[in-house]
Amino acid sequence: MRIFTLDSQYNIVCNWQNTRYGFRHIATLHKNGFEIARAKCCYYNRTWERFEFESVLNKLVEENFEGETQQKYLTVIKQLN
Repeated sequence: MRIFTLDSQYNIVCNWQNTRYGFRHIATLHKNGFEIARAKCCYYNRTWERFEFESVLNKLVEENFEGETQQKYLTVIKQLN
């Protein structure tokens, strides 16, 4: 499990699970400690992400934020890795 803090209100908890065919990354978006959204990415073989949880983090932010806020959080995620 890994926690990414975006700002004082938002953080993302990431985890991975084995599946029958490979594994998956699961990311949960929390606002002030409450879960508000979830995203997952399934992998059947090796992943070629630049850092662990990259795809699922990007998916979660892109689905839940727009405009400048989205760009701000994507930049924060890249800096945390």
